[in-house]
Amino acid sequence: MDGYVGVIINQVLLMLILVVAGVVSFKTHIVTAEGGKHLSNLLVLLVNPVVIFVSYQRDFSPELLTGLLQAFLLSLLGFGIAMAVAYLCLRKNGKYDAAIERFSVIYSNCGFMGIPLVMAMLGTEGVFYLTAVMTAFNLLVWTHGLFLFTGSESFSARGLMRALCSPSILAVPVGLLCFLLQWRVPGVLYEALEYVSNMNTPLAMLIAGATVAQTNLLRALTRGRVYYVTFLKLLLAPALIVLALSLFPVPQIVSLTVAVAMASPTATMATLFAIRYDRNAVYASELFAVTTILSALSLPLIVLLAEYLL
Repeated sequence: MDGYVGVIINQVLLMLILVVAGVVSFKTHIVTAEGGKHLSNLLVLLVNPVVIFVSYQRDFSPELLTGLLQAFLLSLLGFGIAMAVAYLCLRKNGKYDAAIERFSVIYSNCGFMGIPLVMAMLGTEGVFYLTAVMTAFNLLVWTHGLFLFTGSESFSARGLMRALCSPSILAVPVGLLCFLLQWRVPGVLYEALEYVSNMNTPLAMLIAGATVAQTNLLRALTRGRVYYVTFLKLLLAPALIVLALSLFPVPQIVSLTVAVAMASPTATMATLFAIRYDRNAVYASELFAVTTILSALSLPLIVLLAEYLL
């Protein structure tokens, strides 16, 4: 596994440059807030599903199928550890929005950030296993995550079904079926899909930059509480998850994929839920912005720990 830290540092620097390009694009009105939403829809509804589907266009092996199941189970364990950290370290005190803070610690940007990071480190096989993490993420976000923001009275099976019917999730069973039955798309179509999938990293980072540009970053960087939540999200929870992963005799590529996904910054869903359910969306955006920026420092550390333990 030598060299993964170098790969992750190079990839994080590359992504930071693209984030800065997104910030500049928003500040110079090349991308507007409304345009950012359209780009986000393009990423979520088209590019991400294509990336996932393409990762399943590979020769079948029982080891790959076993690894997929292992990734799903280990990701549930990882989210469970993150939940324990969030509930033990972030108590309700009336001064801070505990729901936003706990959600921000538990749920990572495993799609936007995870896909380009895992692709750079581990290739399409890593993305193949990452789909299991994304499935677990969606199951938990639309059950436990929604409960955090609304309580049991607004718990919605309809919301869960909507999430499970999203293109990124539907791409998993479609791709898995093609993988199991060894159905391959024609060469020209596969090339076209690869062109679309190659848009993932630049598009995701430009969107992240545009989102960061809409927050008062200077104010966020002067709030001590933001650093505490960021420490829990980017260092403590991922480190504990890596320690737990080291106890299981699974392929290194599986455990490393889960580790990188869990160590990614806060999910954008925190801000979306905060807006929808009248919480402090500004605070949610600040946590997203700060964790996204500081993940450039934390991700190499977590990968270094994972290299040593896994």
